[in-house]
Amino acid sequence: MTDILRAEAAAILNIPISDAYNQATELIVEYIHKRKGKLVTSGMGKAGQIAQNIATTFSSTGTSAIFLHPSEAQHGDLGVLQEDDLMLVISNSGKTREIIELLSLARNLNPDVKFIVITSDGESTLAKQANICLLTGNPDEVCALGLTPTTSTTMMTVIGDLLVVNTMKKIGFKPSDYAVRHHGGYLGDKSRNLIK
Repeated sequence: MTDILRAEAAAILNIPISDAYNQATELIVEYIHKRKGKLVTSGMGKAGQIAQNIATTFSSTGTSAIFLHPSEAQHGDLGVLQEDDLMLVISNSGKTREIIELLSLARNLNPDVKFIVITSDGESTLAKQANICLLTGNPDEVCALGLTPTTSTTMMTVIGDLLVVNTMKKIGFKPSDYAVRHHGGYLGDKSRNLIK
């Protein structure tokens, strides 16, 4: 078990960190907090589950975000995308057909829409269409077969956390801001105790 933990920890420490993170944060602040758009996340399969989690984490920390399923987008849900929205899309391979199609559909609806992309392949179709590309470092999966998204989904989650925390710092998100978004449960109580 510890070898799996070491492999995933090493992969996290090898995520390529560049100025792209600051650029992505600036874009999020510009579009969501200044222009009053929203962050629209998307991904297919396991990457889609990570994209959903990123959207809910952003929303709970003061940055309006929503998940758009790439297949449902083709059947009318694309209408959620409005002027001044920003998209964050995830594909480990950078070749996921539904995500590539989503970029095309989104640009057809809003030619000026910008994309932050999380992928393992900086030379992929998706990476080349990105305004900002955040690379996972393309680690080997810890799955015994080397197939199941395991390490790659950990990288996606960590990159989402980096974006969320950087944005929280940039907008000066406080415990009082957290408290008004968390009325119930342990975290709601904890955040209210921090402002007493």
